[in-house]
Amino acid sequence: MTPLIALMLQQDSTTTTANPLALAMGAGMTVVWLAIMVLVIAALWKIFVKAGEPGWAAIIPIYNFIVMIKIAGKPLWWIVLMLIPFVNFVVGILILAAMARNFGKGTGFAIGMMFLPFIFYPILAWGDATYQPQAPAAYRPQVAV
Repeated sequence: MTPLIALMLQQDSTTTTANPLALAMGAGMTVVWLAIMVLVIAALWKIFVKAGEPGWAAIIPIYNFIVMIKIAGKPLWWIVLMLIPFVNFVVGILILAAMARNFGKGTGFAIGMMFLPFIFYPILAWGDATYQPQAPAAYRPQVAV
């Protein structure tokens, strides 16, 4: 038998107990993740209340997105677009942009809401932003010049 085959067939005699350091790191990361999730849910709750919607809607999985569509001022049939792969990504970006605009924030803030929600949702929730829905162009009164 060649030395390479003998090396591959060699049994490992170490025990298979869990590494305490890995367990501690996993537990620590779980606590951090849970804290971030609680922060984002609380911020979303406050955002819904600012927009005149029930805060408890933030914890209901599909209903919270329906409320976000309503806050963004988009038609409710957009929920169907969320079922289409890749289209849902674009629709989500558009909804976040419209939601940020309705709170008086710009496109950069919407990008922050997308990539760093644990920072930008609390800013929107507990900051001085007020909900002022923008009427769609079709519903704006036409001003004669």
